[in-house]
Amino acid sequence: MAVHTSSQVLSLYRMMLKESKKFSSYNYRTFALRRIKDAFRENKDVTNPEVIQELIEKAKANIEIIQRQKEYTSGKTWKERDLFEN
Repeated sequence: MAVHTSSQVLSLYRMMLKESKKFSSYNYRTFALRRIKDAFRENKDVTNPEVIQELIEKAKANIEIIQRQKEYTSGKTWKERDLFEN
């Protein structure tokens, strides 16, 4: 793995953990943290550059999902959320 790629992966890992720690719900927070750690451990031995790049893109997409979900679950009541969905 190239230095550029390993630093990029480490940065993504830290960013995902940081964003996940902002969930107000304990259940969301612990699930996200556990899932992120498991996924990175599972793929730590990948050496194929194409696969690594795919995993990096997937991680970037997941960061966006985490940020959206965090905003969706923060502070609004269920009634307020239903108003925005309809």
